Amino acid sequence: MLERIHLAIVQQVEQQGSLTAAAGVLHVTQSALSHSMRKLEQQLGTEIWRREGRSLQLTQAGQYLLAVANRVLPQLDLAEERLQQFAQGERGSLRIGMECHPCYQWLLKIVAPYLSAWPDVDVDVKQKFQFSGIGALYGYEVDLLVTPDPIYKPGLTFEPVFDYEQVLVVAKGHALANETYVKPHHITKEVLITYPVDVDRLDIYNHFLLPAGVTPKRHKTIETTDIMLQMVASGRGVAALPRWLVEEYAEKLAIVPVRLGAKGIAKHIYLGARETDTSIDYVRAFIELARGPSTTASN
Repeated sequence: MLERIHLAIVQQVEQQGSLTAAAGVLHVTQSALSHSMRKLEQQLGTEIWRREGRSLQLTQAGQYLLAVANRVLPQLDLAEERLQQFAQGERGSLRIGMECHPCYQWLLKIVAPYLSAWPDVDVDVKQKFQFSGIGALYGYEVDLLVTPDPIYKPGLTFEPVFDYEQVLVVAKGHALANETYVKPHHITKEVLITYPVDVDRLDIYNHFLLPAGVTPKRHKTIETTDIMLQMVASGRGVAALPRWLVEEYAEKLAIVPVRLGAKGIAKHIYLGARETDTSIDYVRAFIELARGPSTTASN
């Protein structure tokens, strides 16, 4: 009764805005598309759309069907892609989503040996600053998610791969450079430079500033780690980043890591995946490589 083409029609009509445009994308005639949906409505005993003027509006049943289409179609597309790869003797592809923005350098250390060990697996990395990680895993947009903030949901699993300390980064000549640790009130006089993400996703706010009821003198966002640390080195602000990353850059930039609070801020990096994918050999191999002593020791 309900077939894949019905889901594709509902999805494309919503995306394209009309039956005519959807028919063009799906390479069918508009009459065939309309006939297919009328037949489905008769079989289901409910309407999918209601016409309002020249536009179509989804009914409650149509909205539900659209949600099913957006969830199921990416899974079917991925299944077909992987089966074709198997048929052609290929292993598959591994799409990695990055929610930990400064972890790109760490990821490069994993990807290089992984590509050598798995030459028939393609690797792609998606990194964007408003990345919806959990939605991307559920929607089959990515296969692995690198994140410091796992959200445990049914069907997903998160495995810790390494620990790190979040520190304040200051220029070598900064007044705080020789402190054993900084207190929240020290930041009230500083320009705080962060990645352009929501404040509620920034550890320095959640675990350091907001509990003390303070804010920085000014908050500035920069997308790239290199430029951010160049700004810090030139005395134009401070930043909060993983200690391992700061120590790598400290070799070429005049910057210093300083502990945030007497106890510091301890964090973990996790790899998230769909439970059904963890048995795939090349997915499992990447997770095990990321957890290996050679990667954690350098971080």
